[in-house]
Amino acid sequence: MLRSDSLALRRGSKLLFSEATFAIHAGWRVGITGRNGAGKSSFLALVSGEMGPDAGTFERPRNWTLAHVRQETPALESSAIDYVLDGDTEWRELDNAIAVAEQAHDGECLGTLHEKLAAIDGYTARSRAGRLLHGLGFSSSDENRPVRDFSGGWRMRLNLATALMCRSDLLLLDEPTNHLDLDAVVWLETWLKSYPGTLLLISHDREFLDTVATHILSIADEKVELFAGNLSGFERKRAERLSQTQSMIAKQQRERAHLQGFIDRFRAQATKARQAQSRLKALERMTFLAPIRAESSIRFEFRQPHALPQPLLKMDEVSVGYGDRVILNGIKFNLVPGQRIALLGANGAGKSTLIKMLAGALAPLSGERLEAKDLRIGYFAQHQLEQLDHDATPVEHLKLLDPKLGEQGARDFLGGFGFNGERALEKVAPFSGGEKARLCLAMTVYQRPNLLLLDEPTNHLDLDMREGLTEALQDFAGAMVLVSHDRSLIRACCDTLLKVTNGCVSPYEGDLDDYAREVVRNDNASAAGETDSGSGGSKRDQRRERAEARARLVPLRNELGKLEKRMAKIEEEKRKIDTLLLDPALYDGSQASKLSDLVKQQGLLKSEFASTEEAWLGVQESLEQAESA
Repeated sequence: MLRSDSLALRRGSKLLFSEATFAIHAGWRVGITGRNGAGKSSFLALVSGEMGPDAGTFERPRNWTLAHVRQETPALESSAIDYVLDGDTEWRELDNAIAVAEQAHDGECLGTLHEKLAAIDGYTARSRAGRLLHGLGFSSSDENRPVRDFSGGWRMRLNLATALMCRSDLLLLDEPTNHLDLDAVVWLETWLKSYPGTLLLISHDREFLDTVATHILSIADEKVELFAGNLSGFERKRAERLSQTQSMIAKQQRERAHLQGFIDRFRAQATKARQAQSRLKALERMTFLAPIRAESSIRFEFRQPHALPQPLLKMDEVSVGYGDRVILNGIKFNLVPGQRIALLGANGAGKSTLIKMLAGALAPLSGERLEAKDLRIGYFAQHQLEQLDHDATPVEHLKLLDPKLGEQGARDFLGGFGFNGERALEKVAPFSGGEKARLCLAMTVYQRPNLLLLDEPTNHLDLDMREGLTEALQDFAGAMVLVSHDRSLIRACCDTLLKVTNGCVSPYEGDLDDYAREVVRNDNASAAGETDSGSGGSKRDQRRERAEARARLVPLRNELGKLEKRMAKIEEEKRKIDTLLLDPALYDGSQASKLSDLVKQQGLLKSEFASTEEAWLGVQESLEQAESA
């Protein structure tokens, strides 16, 4: 288990938490919650050994294999699937050793190595890596593409797949859903629920935590507390406890006021002085209960748009794509005020392409896209975070949108997005991803749009900001089209689901739960092909595994043939010597030297035959095991 005793941790001079005592048992899936800066990532750094405790102790079993997601991915020439296979270091070492043994024609070593490979289920490693890539949104053709060909977000998916490929005892994940779409999030949930090791997970995705976590580790107000249950259960317990604490604070304040009143009235009276002194001591002994601090400073709203034309945007038989490549066609619908649309579909289906066309950032290849005269679009996408001026402050960014806006007015507005005090006057360059996302959202909201187009707006946002965004969107008067992997946001803000698939955009008749089940069914179908769910692999995977199995038998059979030829040659040489040793003339004393040489050769051949036969038996056993696997 993971065990801490009176643990304290600092980041620089800032105390993150202290006096933390808890134990996390093997097999628990622990969601770590807390506001940005509370110490969640620092705690993972402590668990991984990158940081040490500032006080107290933290213990992790030495024999546990740890896996975590690397933050950087070099531009490698190796293929995506080979990069993922590297996550299973023992498999990779055995695979390399087998290649060396094959070059050396070392049959005995090959037999031993293949036994070890079978023991770790190594013959299915490539298939497992392919399943991981498929679940995270990679196509079959992507498997053999070099790592350097993928963008930053896709390389993060490769790093995640590599961590999942590791046969670990402890898995550390810090915001794993940030670079995933909804389909991949649903797949990852299913995978993590069956993970046999101990999981420590930082996530601000409420539904993801509810589905995956068995326990919640809360880091708040410089304290660490461990709760059994998922996020919703933790929040219910916490709300009950805070309510009780608030009642206790009110009761204590009444008691303190009563004691203080008695002391003030009777301290000067000789007859009451002893009683007043007694109450003064009682007041001093009373443990002070600090008032509960507000959890969130995120409060903002969309101002009423200047106009709400009907319709805001009209599409008639629109096709859209890049160059000669059509991604979507036959798009025909109107956007009107009050609509709340969420786009569903697998990665690469065209959701972001559709958003870009609606925003006017991508012109239709054919058909008509007609804007209302007073259309005002608010478009949020992840690439905008990189387009911020790193040398400018949040206030300066807002004043670029509205030169007439005063500094105090800008600061007041930005305060609703968590940019309090001097933070609104600091340069953007060192800001975290969450702070940059909040600034982009603030700039979008300030423009008073009547059509909101949001492409993964919750990436990098903590729970407070997500809840603030949800509340603001619920009161938004215009139309909204949303692409998000955050199901809580979709459930709270959207009433229409459109599915983007096979080049078309059409209404989805089910709900999000239906869609999640559909994703799981499709993944199972991909894994099982046209057979039932117990088949254990798609027909393609099965064919590939059979081909790999046949390929694994080739070096063993080749080695077996070489050993058999060698034994036959030794036997032939030995027969010749045996025949020579039958000659009586060798024993009359005149050919003593020749006799000695022949006997010596006979002994060497017997020894060589015995060692060759032993090697043959080892390879034969390995071959039989491989054939029966």
